[in-house]
Amino acid sequence: MATPTPTAPAPSRSAWAFLAPALLLLAVSVLIPAAMALVISFTRTGLDVSEPLTFVGLANFRRLLADPMLLRVTGTTFLYLVGVVPPIVLGALGLAVLVNRQLPGIHWFRGAFYTPVLVSLVVAAIAFRWLYAENGLVNGWLGALLGDRFTPIGFLTSTGLALPSVMLVTLWKGLGYYMVIFVAGLQGISADLYEAAALDGSEGWRRHLDITLPLLRPYITLVAVISAIGATKVFEEVYLMTQGGPADSTRTIVYYVYDQAFSELEISYACTVGLALFLIVLLLSLLRYAFAAENPLQ
Repeated sequence: MATPTPTAPAPSRSAWAFLAPALLLLAVSVLIPAAMALVISFTRTGLDVSEPLTFVGLANFRRLLADPMLLRVTGTTFLYLVGVVPPIVLGALGLAVLVNRQLPGIHWFRGAFYTPVLVSLVVAAIAFRWLYAENGLVNGWLGALLGDRFTPIGFLTSTGLALPSVMLVTLWKGLGYYMVIFVAGLQGISADLYEAAALDGSEGWRRHLDITLPLLRPYITLVAVISAIGATKVFEEVYLMTQGGPADSTRTIVYYVYDQAFSELEISYACTVGLALFLIVLLLSLLRYAFAAENPLQ
């Protein structure tokens, strides 16, 4: 006779009482605004909340499908994702392997690599904007190195350099955070496995290919998906450094939502674009949970 599967007990009144403040805050700050944005997507409205909503059906969604700028900003966001996620995964993994050693003063190196995470993103963006200026520190160093023949580089004014320059800020801010995730995974790998691999002739970087990478696969998936979601929602770096320029070369989906809402005063259309962004992020989140189900962290 099969043993019945035990079921989890229903939450008690005291449990719901403890959850109530958090649920209320979640409803006020997330669920209700999200529902309102969904409703507004089917209407035509501006910033004046006293005006009655005018129902327009699927007009905003038809405009969404025919919007050439949306296609462009989606492509820019995809380039941002491709340009940020692989370097973050590889860089954070490399740093984790580097600092996961029993060496004198290694804790100082871990702290140094993690320090950018503690810096406010606003401060980091403003600092990098100053570094990238034509009379900034980077051009100053290059001028001192190359002499009079050097022409200052417009890192944030060139359509070819602006997007990679903004990406560098995201990389600088994120490497330390994801490094900690990989360090946690590395410290969960038994040293006996490396010793057994050494007996089989696996030494140096070969042991990382044979042992480290297969066992860190769930962590690599986690970092890849989380960083991809973050890259898809990038806004502060673009707003503070380029404001979507030059020539819309750094305008991402989130910045396009902001621009439609507060520059063009197209609140309804901004909500519609935001809904499209929500579906993209939801897809990435479902991808993350699918991989987590197949490769649970042990």
